[in-house]
Amino acid sequence: MRILLVKPKARLRTVRGLEAFTRLEPLELGYLAASVSPEDDVRIVDLRLERFAAHAFQRALRSFRPDLVGITGYSHEASSVKSLAGTIKGSLPKTTVVVGGHHATAAPEDFNIESIDALVRGEGCTPFRAIVSALHKNEGFEGIPGVLIPGTDFDGPDELGWPQFPDPSSLPTPRRDLFNPRSYRSVWTTEHMENWAPLFPMVSMVRASWGCRMKCTFCVVPQLYGGQHKPRRADAVAEEIERAPAKHIYFCDDENFIDEAFAWELAECLAARKVRKRYFAWTRSTTVIRSPELLKRWRSIGLDAVFIGFEFIRDKELRKTRKGATVAANERGLEMLRSFGVAVHAAFMIRPEWSEDDFEELESYVRGMPPVECSFTVCTPSPGTEDYESIRRNLWVDDPFELHDCMHPLTPTALPLRRFSQRYAQLARQGTARTPVRLQRPLTRPHDLLRVARAESKYYRGFLRIYRDYPKELRERQEPVELARGMS
Repeated sequence: MRILLVKPKARLRTVRGLEAFTRLEPLELGYLAASVSPEDDVRIVDLRLERFAAHAFQRALRSFRPDLVGITGYSHEASSVKSLAGTIKGSLPKTTVVVGGHHATAAPEDFNIESIDALVRGEGCTPFRAIVSALHKNEGFEGIPGVLIPGTDFDGPDELGWPQFPDPSSLPTPRRDLFNPRSYRSVWTTEHMENWAPLFPMVSMVRASWGCRMKCTFCVVPQLYGGQHKPRRADAVAEEIERAPAKHIYFCDDENFIDEAFAWELAECLAARKVRKRYFAWTRSTTVIRSPELLKRWRSIGLDAVFIGFEFIRDKELRKTRKGATVAANERGLEMLRSFGVAVHAAFMIRPEWSEDDFEELESYVRGMPPVECSFTVCTPSPGTEDYESIRRNLWVDDPFELHDCMHPLTPTALPLRRFSQRYAQLARQGTARTPVRLQRPLTRPHDLLRVARAESKYYRGFLRIYRDYPKELRERQEPVELARGMS
């Protein structure tokens, strides 16, 4: 069977601005490819790499003529996924189209359309393997766990509940031979940057666990995994890291160190194998404070930087979202990590109802931080969370998924949209102004400096032009929205 697996190209300028700094492997498609029989002919098309994505996709359909096409997508890519499905059916009407990914899991009713033959919710390898097996036997997909069939009898998530995720140890080794590893790079910040170190090294992506034990109200992870954290076998993860083609490893876990016993075991497995690579991981300030020796150990085997969701600079907002941390804990965690030699990427959230004073308060706070890399998102809850249900009646665009990238406000802004975009862009620029690399000024390759300048310009312009993605009547609104503060 000829199987084509597709990663769509981002539509929104904000997402493309982020990709200028970080473009990671299509790991989910590597897993799917590894889940089927070696006798099947599988290819991966990453349309993010194509300048003219539509032409590249049509060319792939004509030359490969797949029997099955699998497409993954986030919520902001939903319209692109539907367009790709329509293109397939227009060119190859007998080809089976299967859609999965985050949006299919959280909002499957949005994909209940004629051009899609099946939806996969949750972990994709087991259902996808069953779909391929059914096609080999000329059987239907009815009864396959985790698979929905679009049509008049389609059940939404309210009837189905959340999909059950299997033991993550069942994940196969992803097939990295189906894409060029050199196409995937990320800006790499360290607390003490060496001269001539590459700023955009080749990066391999690794998943060591599923889930998180926290219950943040804006995050869908507690619903997906039932508040549990499930790690893979440490020796299997260590082996995958050792065999990964890149020296720099980007973990895509929801929280890498929340299971202290597993994190210690993985560190010792890597040390025993004498794996000498560099790591970027995700953690929480409370984890750092609780387990400082663990973070020191990871630093000793190559941990360069971590992502921490600071989210807000007021404790009342952290409590409201059940973040489980305080402003003081975030600051202490940052201080501890820097003392270990680990750089920090601090992520903050802004709210649609913010005033000029709110923006100025966060900007002032960021200016006063020690050397750190900062990013900013709009507090945009995922479908399926209690926070999303609370804002649904106030959504101010007809199709919120078109702008659901966590950088576009989905409810009315107190400031006019254009001014909101300007203040947002100012924050984005501030977030890149005082990184360790900028302040240390190590000797750097000229082409890396040029790439950083281009990435920063693209990133900044993406935020500055957010208002252009909205209908004209919203773009031109000038009056303040007095009731917006009660919407979050």
